[in-house]
Amino acid sequence: MRKPSSKIREEIARLQEQLKAAETREAERIGRLALRAGLGEIEIEESDLVAALEEIAGKFRKGGGRVNKPTSAPIAAGAPAGQAGEA
Repeated sequence: MRKPSSKIREEIARLQEQLKAAETREAERIGRLALRAGLGEIEIEESDLVAALEEIAGKFRKGGGRVNKPTSAPIAAGAPAGQAGEA
């Protein structure tokens, strides 16, 4: 049995709201992480930052997602990445 168009529109509207909420959660998470990494203090063109983030995303996509690298201590805001815990 087919759904009437009104039900399909309602479902689309509901899914759009779910998508908006999911995107908001993801943006807030990425924003918090970017601030922890010190990106809020760097003066950089948006296009350059987007290109760098796309490069990072590509790196993790090629690796199959999450990296199983243990983290012993959080990186301080403004600290260069990859320098924590090295001797």
